[in-house]
Amino acid sequence: MFRNFFNWKIILIGFFAGIVSGLFASGGGMILVPAFMYLLKMNDVEARATSVICILPMVVTSGIFYYRNNNIDWKVGILCAIGGIIGGIVGAKLLNKLPTKYLKIAFTIFLIYASYKMII
Repeated sequence: MFRNFFNWKIILIGFFAGIVSGLFASGGGMILVPAFMYLLKMNDVEARATSVICILPMVVTSGIFYYRNNNIDWKVGILCAIGGIIGGIVGAKLLNKLPTKYLKIAFTIFLIYASYKMII
């Protein structure tokens, strides 16, 4: 049973996503979605949905360490979480309605913009 369950490729993808999540507080989605699509051959929607399930334990684990080091602004975190819940609902509904091509373009533009702003 576990022989078919354990897949080292998938575990390594999670490992690298966890490192990115812990280092950059990104949740690991930047690693997971492309890895699922190109290494595991998932379709776009399945890759995004699966990444959400993977991200939750990574974020909780990283959050525990940030909490232990007293690095959390609780007011900002709670208010942002409220907005994030609403945004997550809207985003999940839009995911099934927007063409994949536009989602890829938007994600790429977002990553380029975020990268540029972090360098400057």
